[in-house]
Amino acid sequence: MATYYLQAPLKEEDVTQLKLGDLVYISGMAFTCRSRLHRYIFDEGNTMPEVTKDENVLIHVGPIMVKEEDKWRLVSFMPTSSIRFEKWGAKSVDQWNLRAIIGKTTMGPETAAMMKERKCVHLTPQGVTPNLWVDSIEIMGVDNFDELGSIEATWQMKLDKLGPFKVDIDTEGNNLFDQLDATIEANKLKAFEDLGIPEGFEYTKLY
Repeated sequence: MATYYLQAPLKEEDVTQLKLGDLVYISGMAFTCRSRLHRYIFDEGNTMPEVTKDENVLIHVGPIMVKEEDKWRLVSFMPTSSIRFEKWGAKSVDQWNLRAIIGKTTMGPETAAMMKERKCVHLTPQGVTPNLWVDSIEIMGVDNFDELGSIEATWQMKLDKLGPFKVDIDTEGNNLFDQLDATIEANKLKAFEDLGIPEGFEYTKLY
């Protein structure tokens, strides 16, 4: 396992060097997205904000913001589960020219396949730290605020060594969580064998 400090916008060589389990810190510009923006763009036919065209790091997050005079202050920041957005994952990687998506959990096979084709990675947080990251993020602007509201709006953020994040989908489409699931299943079957539990064992259903 290696540790990388990357500067956005990310280059192809930045992400192709990453292996499953590597730790990553990100600096530079990124933008936020949740389900409402996906629907707004892909299902309702609207266009992405112009300011995001040169940004290739997407964070699945609904930040908590407070407006003080004419500036926005970030109160809390914690990425949400990316698997919720699998319906639009491949499209977002392809059409938004992404090199990295940051979000909890992981994403599905269609997104992983597009990440392999387009050379993009998925990064998942090491833990739940909603307030520890606030000092690493500067709010640069917001779009679609009136259309989507504060949580679902497109926030532009300048990151300063934000992380650590673990690589859970690499640019070859490999998925760390799939590998962990396979290991867990093998360990479970070995435990069943050691305890004399038949392979077809099922837990009692409670109603």
